[in-house]
Amino acid sequence: MERKQHFVLIHGICHGAWCWYKLVSLLKTAGHQVTALDLGASGVDPKRLEEIISFSDYLQPLMDFLAPLPDDHKVILVGHSYGGLCISIAMERFPKKISVAVFISACMPHHSSSPGTLIQQYFKRTPVESLMDCQFTFDKGPEKPPTSALFGPKFMAAKAYRHCQLEDVELAKMLVRPSELFLEELATADLLTEENFGSVDRVFIGLEDDEVMVEEFQRLMLESSPAKEVKFISGSDHMVMLSKPKELCQLLQDIADKFC
Repeated sequence: MERKQHFVLIHGICHGAWCWYKLVSLLKTAGHQVTALDLGASGVDPKRLEEIISFSDYLQPLMDFLAPLPDDHKVILVGHSYGGLCISIAMERFPKKISVAVFISACMPHHSSSPGTLIQQYFKRTPVESLMDCQFTFDKGPEKPPTSALFGPKFMAAKAYRHCQLEDVELAKMLVRPSELFLEELATADLLTEENFGSVDRVFIGLEDDEVMVEEFQRLMLESSPAKEVKFISGSDHMVMLSKPKELCQLLQDIADKFC
C-alpha cells in the first residue's frame, strides 16, 4: 500500500497560503495530508505589517505548527522563493520532525554563511528596472538594502505570473500584501548549524523560465549550497504552483517516494 505523506507548504514574500490552492487540491486528491500556512501579516493572518517586529514574529505560525507535532510524525517541508529562508530556520529548530525539505526556486542558504547573504546577493544581481512597479521601503536609509517589499501588478503580470491564467493574476493582485525582508536580522552568521539544518535532506526544484529568481541565480545558489537532489521544470514561471501545478504535484510525490 502506498504510504501517504504530510506536506507543509510555505509561501514567499507578499503571498499567503492562497497561492497553493491548486497544489493543495491535487495533493489531497492523491490522498496526502496538506497544510498550507499563512506566515505573520500574510494572506489572511490578522496581524498587520507593523506588528511584525522580527523574523521570529513572521515565522511564528510555522513554529507554532511544528512544535506540538509528535516526533514520529515527520513532514515534508516545502518552501517557495523567500520561503526557503523560512523553512531553513524551521529545519534548524525541528530537524527530527522533517523527513525532507524541498526548495522551489527558493533561497537555499548554507549553514556556514548567514541566510540574509542570499537576499543581498539577489538585489545586487537584479537590475532595478526589472523590478518594474514593485514598491520598496528603505527604513535604514536609501544606501542600505530595502526593509520591505510589495509586488506591483505590472511586475506580477509580466514577470512572476507570466505563464499563469489571467484569473490567477487578478486574484494575486487582490491578495498580495507588503512583506518585511529582515535583512539585518538574517545577516547573523550563526543562525544555521550543520548538526541541525545540515542534517535534513534538501531537494531543490529549479524553474528554467523563472524571471524573478532567474536560473543563473538558482544555479549559483546550488554551487555554494549543494542539494541532495536537483530537479528542473522547463517552461515554468516563478509561480509554478499556479502555472504547472500537476507537474509540480507529481514531482513532489516522486520526492516523497524517494526520501520518506
